Amino acid sequence: MGDSQYGIDPSFVRYLAKEIKEVYEEGVQIAIVIGGGNIFRGVQGASLGLDRATADYMGMLATVMNALALQDALEKEEMPTRVMSAIEMRQIAEPYIRRRAIRHLEKARVVIFAAGTGSPFFTTDTTGALRAAEIKADVLLKATKVDGIYDKDPLKNPDAKKIKEISYLEAINKNIKVMDHTALTLCMENKLPIIVFNIKQKGALKDIVHGNKIGSIVK
Repeated sequence: MGDSQYGIDPSFVRYLAKEIKEVYEEGVQIAIVIGGGNIFRGVQGASLGLDRATADYMGMLATVMNALALQDALEKEEMPTRVMSAIEMRQIAEPYIRRRAIRHLEKARVVIFAAGTGSPFFTTDTTGALRAAEIKADVLLKATKVDGIYDKDPLKNPDAKKIKEISYLEAINKNIKVMDHTALTLCMENKLPIIVFNIKQKGALKDIVHGNKIGSIVK
């Protein structure tokens, strides 16, 4: 949603596509797990009285809308892109099949994973960790609006201290709000490093791929 309060900001989606293209042109295989909180968030829906499973399914459908918007922007930047949905909707996305996703990556296609895990009660973080483990990714990059991990919310607390490096267990035990515990545990079990960075920092994605120390790392 960029700097908007709701929905999809076309200019920000175009910015994302250009940032991804810089990395794509260097031959990096890219898979993207996309959330839907800019349209509908399951937890918020549940707090309004909706059944939690129903609210989560609604949130998953919102991720498909975001995936299609990003696919359109990526293709306009001349990157072949496939949207794979954990909930079948064959007219607009391929069903998620692990081996097919890996094959797309081998053929230099950007893969966007939509509709979460296909099951309620799982977050976008957990989906990211799960898909990264399934495709044997080298690293999981969590794109956020802050430049790393802090001991408390830096947007609300000016005295928040940045944590440049932390272990999975420390993050879990100290309840650091980097990812939910299910996602952190999945990454820990699969020895998958997590880099948290500010996607609005131009060139950050490329810097990370080049090995520059951007954001914070959980390993």
